Amino acid sequence: MGYSGCREQYLTYSIFLFMMVLAYVQRYFSRGCNLKCAWCHNPESQSAIPELMFHEKKCIGCGACVDICERKARRIANGQLIHLYDICTNCGKCAEVCYSRALEIIGQKYTDEDVMEEVMKDTHLYNNSGGGVTFSGGEAMLQIDFLEELLKKCKAMEVSTAVDTAGNIPWEYFQRILPYTDLFLYDLKSMDCNQHQKFTGVDNGRILTNLNKLKKNSPIWVRIPCIKNVNDSDKEIEAYCRYLQHADNIQRIELIPYHSYGEHKYKMLGKSVQNFMPMDKQISQVLQKKLEAQGFQVINYC
Repeated sequence: MGYSGCREQYLTYSIFLFMMVLAYVQRYFSRGCNLKCAWCHNPESQSAIPELMFHEKKCIGCGACVDICERKARRIANGQLIHLYDICTNCGKCAEVCYSRALEIIGQKYTDEDVMEEVMKDTHLYNNSGGGVTFSGGEAMLQIDFLEELLKKCKAMEVSTAVDTAGNIPWEYFQRILPYTDLFLYDLKSMDCNQHQKFTGVDNGRILTNLNKLKKNSPIWVRIPCIKNVNDSDKEIEAYCRYLQHADNIQRIELIPYHSYGEHKYKMLGKSVQNFMPMDKQISQVLQKKLEAQGFQVINYC
């Protein structure tokens, strides 16, 4: 969804956390992503529009959702509640009458003023800890007008800013927000074009081209998801090291192991899920040592 001058956008949720460096960070997750990573642990943020999530264990079987659904997407058959996702429009009426909150619409509409009101509540924490605000997703840069407006306002209020991106975005979008972004968190899913296409739905050509340009213009933390049988081959390891051989503005590289924390969300959204395993620790250590030998600061979470 574009900006369209309305200054409002769907966000999945916002969370507050302390980073390992003890800097206080507000993190906002915008909806919509143009990658479909098979291992995504936030599948509820992939769609640009709100979605219905069903917490089965909370359901008390009262049938209120069945009665109110005009499209008959919710039914009870043989004592079991059934949801027909293919005809559901995610209108949210069933969630409004769900007494046990088993049904939840993921994604609320916020204006830029709404977001900034939340941001400014914690300025004393940013100032005391060196933290700030991170805009994530989904892919936050798909909502470039909304994002640019928020970044401008943050900078005007002297709030530090970071943008989390997978980089599959027109370079012109980066140019628009460069003056207002202190740090980019940049994902490199796989160096192999075919592997990237297979597991994310897109090739990595634009992603690599954009990072080559960005590292000459802005501080960056590169993040590599470490996934067995996806990007752990000798060929991949060498490709990462070859591509990242010139540090420029890359301040650190994070090796992030696959985790299964998001797998249950797929069922709650009526989606299928693939199972993965984290990269072997020994392989991640090989990648770490090779990158450190090239002068990078590497944080290995594997």
